[in-house]
Amino acid sequence: MQQSPDQIRQAYRQMRLIREFEERLHVENPKGEIAGFTHLYSGQEAIAVGVCENLRDNDYIISTHRGHGHCLARGCDPKGMMHEIYGRADGLCKGRGGSMHIADLDKGMLGANGIVGGGQPIAVGAAVACKARGDGSVSVSFTGDGASNQGTVFEAMNMAVVLKLPKVFVLENNGYSEHTGASYGIGGDLKTRTEGFGIPVWEADGFDYFSVYEAAEKAIEHARASNGPSAILATATRYFGHFEGDPQNYRAKDEVKNFRETVDALKQMREKVTGAGIFTAEELDAIDDEVLALIDASVESARTGPTPGADTMMSDVYIDY
Repeated sequence: MQQSPDQIRQAYRQMRLIREFEERLHVENPKGEIAGFTHLYSGQEAIAVGVCENLRDNDYIISTHRGHGHCLARGCDPKGMMHEIYGRADGLCKGRGGSMHIADLDKGMLGANGIVGGGQPIAVGAAVACKARGDGSVSVSFTGDGASNQGTVFEAMNMAVVLKLPKVFVLENNGYSEHTGASYGIGGDLKTRTEGFGIPVWEADGFDYFSVYEAAEKAIEHARASNGPSAILATATRYFGHFEGDPQNYRAKDEVKNFRETVDALKQMREKVTGAGIFTAEELDAIDDEVLALIDASVESARTGPTPGADTMMSDVYIDY
């Protein structure tokens, strides 16, 4: 662990924030107050945080339909996000985006995306801007194992290589493309396939923050140094269904229970940092309590927040006409 206590505290808090944000949405979603589909990121926290803790303020990320964790890891306001998910006028996107289309350009978060694989070409465009500015910034995209089969992803990888762009592809293999197992749905090997484009790949244990951080550090530095695109392949699992309400009949009995008990990212991090004497369990518990209070307050305010008025229906449709 070559990180300062402050860095480790920040990473643990971000991971706990994502976990509690998603676990709370799992409780609130069936109550009928949240419109649209919701896809939760619980189980994959170490990937988003391990990557984003390596980023600078002028870097970009683009997300997927399972984007809450990426948003929070990049520093988006949890209250503004909760209000957005509840469709409130004071949400990050004025209540117009909802769960699958949250964006915060001030944080370099270019948006979640309801189109599978749709974020990759956008991230390539951001990488073109990074290269043109010449300021050492990078563009990072998150992609699931299912989206890795999309033609848009192949095109984005090829263009990033051809133009030698500062672009980092984060491949999150959570085991399932909706309801189809990755072992069935992916022809060949994700690492080998990506390397076939001429992109170096760093692999990481997606349940281990330190493993992801180290892989991301190398991949991001490669891109920052004008060496062209790079990739990170991190393997984990999602604790909930593809979407909220998914019965998950395709999963083995006790599959998620076993993951939670044996390799959970937060459990592993607590064991490592307390075992190394960096923090006590009580200090980490205090962070947990602070995060839970923040989530409680965010949900309560989102429930009573203002809804967008009919007079704003045509706002933000076009920049100016």
